[in-house]
Amino acid sequence: MRNGSASEGKRGKAATLVAEAVEHLRRGAVAEAERLLRRALDRDPQQPDALQHLAVLAAQRGDVAAAIGLFERAVRAAPRSADARTNLGYALVLADRHTEALAAYDEAIRLSPGYAVAWNHRGHSLTRLNRPDEALASYDRAVALEPGFADAHYNRGNLLTSVGRFDEAVSSYDRALALVPGRPLPAINRANALRALGRLDEAVAALDRVLAADPRQVLALVNRGHMLSDLKRFPEAIASYERAVSIEPGHPLAPSPLAWAAMAICDFPRAERAAAALADSVRHGGAVVQPFTLLSAVDDPALQLAGARAHVTALVSAMPAPLVARPDAGRHDGGRLRIAYLSADFRRHATVPLIAGLMERHDSARFEVVAMSTGADDGSAERRRIRAAADSFVDATGLTDAAIARQIHAQKVDILVDLNGHALGGRPGVLAHRPAPVQVNYLGYPGTSGAAFVDYLMADEIILPPGCEPFYSEALVRLPGYYAAYDPGAVSVTDTPSRQAAGLPEQGFVFCCLNNTYKITRPVFEVWMRLLMAVPGSVLWLLGDTPAAVENLRREAAARGVEADRLVFAARVPPEVHLARHRLADLFLDTTPVNAHTTACDALWTGLPVVTCPGRSFVSRVAASLLISAGFPELVAASLADYEALALRLATEPERLAACRARLAGDRHRLVPFDVDRLRGAIEAAYDEMWALHRAGEPPRTITVTAATPC
Repeated sequence: MRNGSASEGKRGKAATLVAEAVEHLRRGAVAEAERLLRRALDRDPQQPDALQHLAVLAAQRGDVAAAIGLFERAVRAAPRSADARTNLGYALVLADRHTEALAAYDEAIRLSPGYAVAWNHRGHSLTRLNRPDEALASYDRAVALEPGFADAHYNRGNLLTSVGRFDEAVSSYDRALALVPGRPLPAINRANALRALGRLDEAVAALDRVLAADPRQVLALVNRGHMLSDLKRFPEAIASYERAVSIEPGHPLAPSPLAWAAMAICDFPRAERAAAALADSVRHGGAVVQPFTLLSAVDDPALQLAGARAHVTALVSAMPAPLVARPDAGRHDGGRLRIAYLSADFRRHATVPLIAGLMERHDSARFEVVAMSTGADDGSAERRRIRAAADSFVDATGLTDAAIARQIHAQKVDILVDLNGHALGGRPGVLAHRPAPVQVNYLGYPGTSGAAFVDYLMADEIILPPGCEPFYSEALVRLPGYYAAYDPGAVSVTDTPSRQAAGLPEQGFVFCCLNNTYKITRPVFEVWMRLLMAVPGSVLWLLGDTPAAVENLRREAAARGVEADRLVFAARVPPEVHLARHRLADLFLDTTPVNAHTTACDALWTGLPVVTCPGRSFVSRVAASLLISAGFPELVAASLADYEALALRLATEPERLAACRARLAGDRHRLVPFDVDRLRGAIEAAYDEMWALHRAGEPPRTITVTAATPC
């Protein structure tokens, strides 16, 4: 009896020490609490509450392995405790051991089926294991058991957002905020769901309320910047980003969108500072930079590769599930190759005139074409054209990357062609799941993916000259001639509008650049201003859909002695009107380092000569490839000084310009960049070789297509 009484006394003393420790924890005296908890374990090594509290303290210090060990001891000490198993599950989540965590939660629920906390945490692990339907059911069970469980409503909203069910997500966030008003994360994530629904003004207002309560809420400031950029309210976006950086100088999410917003409004000093900061960040392993912003900011292919690799590493490290298994190389039976084109831009977008003709003309005896659309249906003729061109059209809008990958895998796609890459709307996470045996980066993103899971990059020998291989993570495919084929399809060019209707002077030379304003850099703009000064009565015709850019460019012109009204700004108009108005211009001036792509094709298609100056990177060599392939190498300048001199000669020597225009005035389809059958033959030859290498079990390697004879 004395031994039993002594054991009970030790256990009682241990419980008393735990109670004292809890009081110290409430007062924030962590060191004293930990000392008392260890004394409790000295008296009773199986004291479950002491073990759990010590485990929590270990987890808070970042010692996850110690926390797991302590929670496992607590489970052994209290095998009927659902709480101990739930806490063990949470520690396993911190260690990314989600399968084991799920088993712990399932055991907790077996012991206590009505334990809402375990159901909530179980939903989190199922989410990380990429089992969203089961995760949603688990969150639903948690809120059914405990309707006032704000965290479960919040987590449910996050899951619904991740699978594209944004309306339902907003409702879950509303419930969480009704239960616990003022919490910033549910409000911020709710705003992000509103943004996805296109309800941008509501989203900005929601974040304004968060910032009214806490002006230093950095995540709200950054997300507000994103939404203001979507609304083209770039100066306000910049102010929001800069406020975030002033509060948290190392914030990883602000530098890229800040640089983009500055470029979009042609704020040259701010854009140049931001570009230098991005480059420095990539060189020194700082904030992860959005690759499209980086290639727009620096003409350095080595830096672009480093930035893309860092971005992909961050993407893959956050993936919630193992990659989809690569299909068996022996599956193909010698029938048609199934080619899937993946894009968010099967709509009214510049990509469609460059890809639709190819899709329409694929040899149906040898190739089956699948269009995988991840973008919204805008009801446009371009959308209908892609639908008609493909053998099958899959609307994957709102699906997760993993769900899209499973769909591609289930369809037994042989070659997956990504038409977005790291451009807006891109879904590199789909390719990261490896749903197809061969995966290709083409057309939509003019640069390297930086991804080991992308096998090939297709372009041509002008864009990808010999010796550039070290700057690309993919094996290179060099096509003969221009790497795309422009075909506006059924777009019927309207009658040419009058100069007056377009806001242009009736007389005088019209220099033109209808590129997006983010492509305009200070060195190029200074060349343009000198051209205006050298050609009396001339004007420069630019795209003017961003008011802040218009204001900044006019101010920059005035600073260089050029009257503001010599810059004329064009609105966005339907494709047929856009093409027709090119006839009003005399010469298209390209930008660098980001060239005109579809825009340059628009110009040549309508008979408007283009001058360009190629740089070092893919994105800066596209217009040179276009012009050389079209038979106009004389319009490609070796330097900006040569570019300026060439443009001046064409503007002041009418016979030279007239000769260029006359050569463009013939049958457009005879020009290589507009010969879709030429491209179709070349790309099909490339696909055949990619597949032959895969079938032979050989790794991807450089492919040079030397013949483009249509098959």
